[in-house]
Amino acid sequence: MPYWPSRCECDHQVKPGIRPHTRSDLQQWVRERLDLRPSDEHALLEALDNVVLGHERLWKQSKEEAIRAVCAGSATRVNRLRTELSARDATVSTIARYFEFLVTDLTDQVHRDPKTQLMNSPRFLDQLETFLALEQRGPWCAVGLVDITSFKSYNDTLGHAVGDRIIGRVAQLLREQVRSGDLLARDAPEIRDGRELHARFGGDEFCFLIPDLDHAETARLVAERFRTAVECHDWSTEDARLASRRVTVDVGVVCLRLDAARERQPIARQLAEALLARADTMMYMAKGTSAADVYPMQVRVEQGRLVEFERDERPK
Repeated sequence: MPYWPSRCECDHQVKPGIRPHTRSDLQQWVRERLDLRPSDEHALLEALDNVVLGHERLWKQSKEEAIRAVCAGSATRVNRLRTELSARDATVSTIARYFEFLVTDLTDQVHRDPKTQLMNSPRFLDQLETFLALEQRGPWCAVGLVDITSFKSYNDTLGHAVGDRIIGRVAQLLREQVRSGDLLARDAPEIRDGRELHARFGGDEFCFLIPDLDHAETARLVAERFRTAVECHDWSTEDARLASRRVTVDVGVVCLRLDAARERQPIARQLAEALLARADTMMYMAKGTSAADVYPMQVRVEQGRLVEFERDERPK
């Protein structure tokens, strides 16, 4: 039987010192304080090692699990934040595009006649001014003014609803017959859309631009095609009473010789207004003649003003 010292004897044998921190400290502590046979001492130390190693494995496992949990949680948070930021970016981008579209749409609506969706006259004047200030490919351009013949009588006898349908149909025919991509009238790069060639000038009047013409005669052909299209349209489809009251238009056209742009740039606004005024004069001249045809005026810029070509000096 091993000798187990009493508590008093153990306490008496304890030497002052530091508590054991390592296995060797523990072995020394056991030898100094316990009187055990070597085999018992070895068994005790082995049992203590197993307990310590077991707790160490549990500690390491807990540490690794804690690290994995922190990493997983961080990754989850990062992914969530990334998703939230992407959603915010997409929302901001969508809102920005929406407001850009809204501003563009509102700006466009300000420049358009709500009844026909053609440009209004101030916008057309601005576009014409810009066109005249730039160098152009063709030697000629043409500006036209259109008036629905005796339009007031349609409003007075058939009502404003029919009058509105007449205005809408004339606007559509103008878009169809005076086209930017026309084989007769080539489209300038500055005119981005066929709609930009036409405007509602006010009431029953319309205006149009035919850019970059090779010949002034081409403007007459395009304007005449439009006038004929209005005259030949089946107006009974708009209102049965129009079957016996065919709608016609009077067209005034002015063709401008496009010489060097430097001569036009300083006076582009005045030229735009002068061209519309000349076209207006030609339109009222058309009202006073019984000839159903379009006769364009041909003009050039000379010393800052429009000068009409005499008949014998008109370019061929």
